[in-house]
Order: sequence, then structure tokens, then C-alpha cells
Amino acid sequence: MGTVYSVQKTKWDQNSPKTAIKPIEHKGRVRSSYANYVAATEQSDIEMFNLPNGARILTMEVAHAALGSSTTLSVGYAAHTKADGTAQAVDVDEFKAAAASTGVAVTGAALTEALGRYSVVDADDTGMPVTVSLAGANGTGTISLQCTWVLD
Repeated sequence: MGTVYSVQKTKWDQNSPKTAIKPIEHKGRVRSSYANYVAATEQSDIEMFNLPNGARILTMEVAHAALGSSTTLSVGYAAHTKADGTAQAVDVDEFKAAAASTGVAVTGAALTEALGRYSVVDADDTGMPVTVSLAGANGTGTISLQCTWVLD
């Protein structure tokens, strides 16, 4: 069996001349964004925080109280402008599909590449607004979202 190299390992020491590795791929600074919201008998798309253009999403975690019978939460983003100036439509479940929020829980979001894990934010200088959507029925209680990401 032969040895093969990842894209980043190839850049590191297999190319001649060497190719630079982006900070979001090696030696970047890991950062965290956190926000919470207290729902008051409502269904809402809640903008939690903005991630900057070029940030690579590592993990997300949503925590919530028992929000009420038939309630659901999803994690996504609000409409925003991409770095090239084109419009990006809202996607309320880009990072986590709607799931029951009837009991106290802490769950992951952006758990797979298909759900945005390791994706790179494409947004203008205002960033990408990350959202939690409370739906299904009116909910009451605290919702928190944390995202770990790397940029530089």
C-alpha cells in the first residue's frame, strides 16, 4: 500500500516550492461566539450572532429549556449578502434540522459536512447572521447557541 497525502500535507512538504497553508487550515486562532435569548410565548427566527467572512465553522451547540409542547428548534442563517455582492437567501436549517424542544437539552449543530461542519463563511463585511428558529408552537424559555470557529 502506497503513501498518499492530504491537500494540506501536500502543501506543507510535498510541493516544490512549498505552498502556503491558510490559517483556517493550520495554526489558525480558534474563537467562540455565544448568544442567548429568552423566548416569551412566541415562534421566531432569532438572529443570535454574525460570523465573519472567511471563518471556518468547527462546531456548534444549542442548549435550551423545555420550551413547550410541540415546539421545535432548528439552526441556520438569515438572508445576507455574499462577499461578491450577491444575495444569499435564508436557510433556517443549514446547520441543524428542526427537532423537538419540549424538554431541556443540549444538542450539536453543524455535526456533519452536509450540515455545515468545516464550511467557510461567504459573506460581505457585515458577516453571516446565524439563527435559531423556534417553530411548531409558541415556546417559552431560554435558548443558547455557541459556535467554535477559526479565522486567523
